[in-house]
Amino acid sequence: MANSRWVKDVNAETFQEDVVAQSNQRPVIVDFWAPWCGPCLALGPRLEALAEERDGAFLLVKVNTDENQDLAQAFQVEGIPAVYAIRNGKLVDQFTGLLPDEELLAFIDRLIPSDEAKKAEHALELEGRDPKAAMAIYRELLEANRDDPAARVGLARLLLAQLGKESEAQELLTGVSFEDHATEAARLRNILHFRERPHTDSDLQSAQNKVNASPSDALAHYELGAILAGRGDYTSALNSLLNAAENDRKLGREKVRELMIKIFDVIGTRSPESDQFRKKLQLLLY
Repeated sequence: MANSRWVKDVNAETFQEDVVAQSNQRPVIVDFWAPWCGPCLALGPRLEALAEERDGAFLLVKVNTDENQDLAQAFQVEGIPAVYAIRNGKLVDQFTGLLPDEELLAFIDRLIPSDEAKKAEHALELEGRDPKAAMAIYRELLEANRDDPAARVGLARLLLAQLGKESEAQELLTGVSFEDHATEAARLRNILHFRERPHTDSDLQSAQNKVNASPSDALAHYELGAILAGRGDYTSALNSLLNAAENDRKLGREKVRELMIKIFDVIGTRSPESDQFRKKLQLLLY
């Protein structure tokens, strides 16, 4: 093994600290190998040299499968060398066998965030406590690369937290491939969709008056739910939409269900609230 602070042997006892915990500080590459494995002996020094060359950009940990069969079984290793990339406690990439130098370098480069990615991660962390600073970082990233998906999504999210910024947010959420940020981009587009319907205080009061005047009017309940969604009051919106479905099953199976699914996507498809209202809708309709 290379004499490097960025390369170390691990076993089951040290795995949690040396791999899982460390992966929150920097990416960790886990190399499953054995001393009798020729390809392992060819790959190992290449990985060790890259760990030394990158000087802390990632940590290389080596697992001797002869001595650590339990770890090999946990990773479902079927052939060696088997290499796994761990970041923030999660498996993010892997390969088995030898790779050409070009592919091995590409594997490393995918694992290590670029300077732009690091800036975007910092901006995301700032969003909750210093949105102005986060917005400045996103705009700086977009000046360098107008198609940066993380910056587009992040800036759109901040803009949608303000009133009257929907047009710029809409522009940011169209025209590029959002890659790993596609789910969040779709969520933000749903918010824009909700806001297309007029949802001022007077719109809300008018819709509420219609419901009060005719409690069995399913369409009135639906319109109220749509306005509440536009205002970001998703729990109230879902309750109004359930009332609409209860009064008109056909409307419930079509427009109500469609709008509720969009709300679920915004608040979290598998969130407790989504699960609760999904079950209520199913009980009403089926």
